[in-house]
Amino acid sequence: MKNNINYNYVFLFYDVKENRVNKVFKKCKKYLNHWQKSVFRGEISPSEIIELENELSKIINKNEDFISIIKIINFKTIGETTLGNIEKNTEDLFL
Repeated sequence: MKNNINYNYVFLFYDVKENRVNKVFKKCKKYLNHWQKSVFRGEISPSEIIELENELSKIINKNEDFISIIKIINFKTIGETTLGNIEKNTEDLFL
């Protein structure tokens, strides 16, 4: 059974190849506030999260690019979605 959780705030981080950076940046800017370099954040509806994830999936190469979307309901409930290739040499992040 799938949980239906209505997230309402996200942090989005990306690391994509240079030839796709502009497209990813513009798509993120459509839904979220640009925070710093490849970091976006902001309030967003659950349906907009789905739209954003689908649109980004069409832009990136899942074998070369990486996008992380941290979804927040409140300070007690956080979910994460990753799109694309997670490099094996990255450090784990504990919140």
